[in-house]
Amino acid sequence: MKKIALATLLAFTAAIAAPTAALAQAKAPASPLAIPITGTAVGGVFTGTFQLQKFATDQGQLVATGLLTGVLTTAAGVTTSVVRTVSLPAAIGDTSCAILHLDLGPLALDILGLQVDLSRVILDITAQAGAGNLLGNLLCAVTNLLNDPSGLAKLLNSILDILR
Repeated sequence: MKKIALATLLAFTAAIAAPTAALAQAKAPASPLAIPITGTAVGGVFTGTFQLQKFATDQGQLVATGLLTGVLTTAAGVTTSVVRTVSLPAAIGDTSCAILHLDLGPLALDILGLQVDLSRVILDITAQAGAGNLLGNLLCAVTNLLNDPSGLAKLLNSILDILR
């Protein structure tokens, strides 16, 4: 079974507008969809949350869209409130057709005088897709179910709906 990793990346490249100080000081609701965000930004340090709302595709890439709220504090101590909708890139883990990789080290057994020695064994099973390769096509199709970003976005949005 493939592991899916979902990672987000946040970058500030422009000055951030300040709607109200009260909004930035309000605490985000405790939710599995609220992701704490901290780090350095242009001109200071940012602390806040990213409230995940949906997944979508942007120019063929999977993105997570949500509400970013928090406070940007400059080195001089000036604070700026941040409230804006942002789309962040989301990454998908390895999705190749590798089915199994088994690596056994050397094994030495002595069973009542019978000695069995086994050298290192490496077993790799890879599905080969193509015409006439029924099992390979099936296993690669299952392995690559989540490669299509728009299909993956629909699946992840269904999961978000269940979590709400």
